Amino acid sequence: MGRKFFGTDGIRGRVNDAPMTAEIAMRVGQAAGAHFLRGDHRHRVVIGKDTRLSGYMMESAMVAGFTSVGMDVVLLGPMPTPAVAMLTRSMRADLGVMISASHNPYVDNGIKLFGPDGYKLSDEAERSIERRLGKEPKLAKAEMVGRAKRIDDARGRYVHFVKSTLPEQLRLDGLKIVVDCANGAAYHVAPDALWELGADVIPLGVAPNGTNINHQCGSTYPQILQEIVVASGADIGLALDGDADRLIVVDETGKVIDGDQLMALIGIDQARRGLLKGGAVVATVMSNLGLERRLAEEKIGLVRTKVGDRYVLEEMRSRGCNLGGEQSGHIILSDHATTGDGLVAGLQILACMVDSGRKASELLNQFDPVPQLLKNVRYEKGEPLEAEAVIKRIAAAEKQLNGRGRLVIRASGTEPLIRVMAEGDDMAEVEAIVDDICVAVAAA
Repeated sequence: MGRKFFGTDGIRGRVNDAPMTAEIAMRVGQAAGAHFLRGDHRHRVVIGKDTRLSGYMMESAMVAGFTSVGMDVVLLGPMPTPAVAMLTRSMRADLGVMISASHNPYVDNGIKLFGPDGYKLSDEAERSIERRLGKEPKLAKAEMVGRAKRIDDARGRYVHFVKSTLPEQLRLDGLKIVVDCANGAAYHVAPDALWELGADVIPLGVAPNGTNINHQCGSTYPQILQEIVVASGADIGLALDGDADRLIVVDETGKVIDGDQLMALIGIDQARRGLLKGGAVVATVMSNLGLERRLAEEKIGLVRTKVGDRYVLEEMRSRGCNLGGEQSGHIILSDHATTGDGLVAGLQILACMVDSGRKASELLNQFDPVPQLLKNVRYEKGEPLEAEAVIKRIAAAEKQLNGRGRLVIRASGTEPLIRVMAEGDDMAEVEAIVDDICVAVAAA
């Protein structure tokens, strides 16, 4: 059985359309629960969610699924994805679940699964769960049905953890920080953590109503954050997404800083302090060539993976690296967390500011990005990347760039899209290459 349900980051889709229905959510709970029923102890699953309207429905369905196969459930309520990963480990749970569609609009939802070690599941584990979805579940005997319990101090536990990632000798006194929580999972914990560390906090996107998550706010829409940072004279702006596992920064001039610049700053800072492990930063094929060149100046390698923070993390673990991420703002600091954590990443940036006494604009413009262009081509059927005309055009483009740039062509893991990206020192050449390939893909 193939990966019918799982994409690059769990299961995701439009609510009440397969696979994002209450029925399938219950079946996922049963299948994932059965997969992790090992040994004779009472088994436990931790469930968190973001603030979208359908979270209640999906949460209830998954509780029914897990308890029906004999797992106890601990409900966290709205919590960031990295908090679920952290609490799965600290509570000695067998499984963690985050109900979220990350940066997507409220009409979508998703299910992310974490193993008992707090890491996202491997492809092998997801395939095993997929196979179970095609079978009738083995239900627990009546006396072994699981219990569900909601805990009230989950926020406090996570805030305490986040604060512990900032060096003890540092505080944020004197810093004015605008934090945009995307009306999502971090709407309480992010402002609280920053305030408790001494910052003057201006919170945005902290009034979720079930339908406004990621709507004209958060990491995918930083325009309002830019305006507020400049108008308020703030030192920096931090933008999280709906489940708070990614971070985009706005410096004091209103300029948007992406994940590549953040990785450059953190990586170089760690290397200079002897804290960077593995001699390299791990990023995806989408990270800018400018990042690779800047790290090379500091004798730091850049290892590339396919798109998806889970693949970044797998490579980090295999190479013994402690820093990786994506251009979109997923930053993984494995000394602190088992997945991307926007708030923890933000604290590392703030630590660099406090420690150096320099402005965000001085620290966060580590390199001039190489011109890069990404376009998406939607298709109806077939496999466009297997068409002979497309293969020939891609080969011609690679020959044309001849080491002066990069070409990345890939199919989306969640939609019928072909993503065409090229970068090089000549923007006109990059645009021509991308357009030619897009035309070939559309005609395939």
